[in-house]
Amino acid sequence: MKKFISKATKTIATAFAMTLLFTGIASAHVVVMPKTSTPGAWETYTMKVPTEKDVPTTKVTLKVPSKFEFVSYQAIPGWNLTEAKDANGVVTSVTWTAQNGGILPGQFQQFVFMAKNPDSEVNGAWDAYQYYKDGSIVEWTGDEKSESPHSITTIVKDTTVNEAPAKATQDTTKKADSEKSNSSNTSLVMSIVAAVLSVIALLIALLKKK
Repeated sequence: MKKFISKATKTIATAFAMTLLFTGIASAHVVVMPKTSTPGAWETYTMKVPTEKDVPTTKVTLKVPSKFEFVSYQAIPGWNLTEAKDANGVVTSVTWTAQNGGILPGQFQQFVFMAKNPDSEVNGAWDAYQYYKDGSIVEWTGDEKSESPHSITTIVKDTTVNEAPAKATQDTTKKADSEKSNSSNTSLVMSIVAAVLSVIALLIALLKKK
């Protein structure tokens, strides 16, 4: 009986560990910040790339949204950058390629660059392609509800006239962050409950065999 209890305990611990692992993986995405900027600004953007697999990320390609102008980039030791241009010499995409080990499992890398925003209010979608050492590619090109969403930067005019609107914006942001956090917590709880139910079903099946 003690051996059975020990085996059951190990099974439960494994189930919980796997649940937390996959929940963490699902929340890690390639993202481009900031999410909002102003028309015509020479904005400094940062792309964060986490490695979600057990093999390194060796290359990342980022497509420049229409009407955005790629200007320059911050050099990163161990990475080469190449640009793809159209017939008019406009940069349409940039690719960072690792010279050495790349982004190892459990790590992330930030790629910083400058781009000139469009003069009009638009939504710019940053499609990214993440290449792994095993030859697999993750395309971060879906909408916000997909499993591999792309980042979107909203170009909007600054309409702040006093502190009151600014405070309202901050309150709205805090509320949105709170709702997002609650949603993430709910998903985690549901995942854990599902794992526990699976373990209970397994234990019942094992007991019936005794």
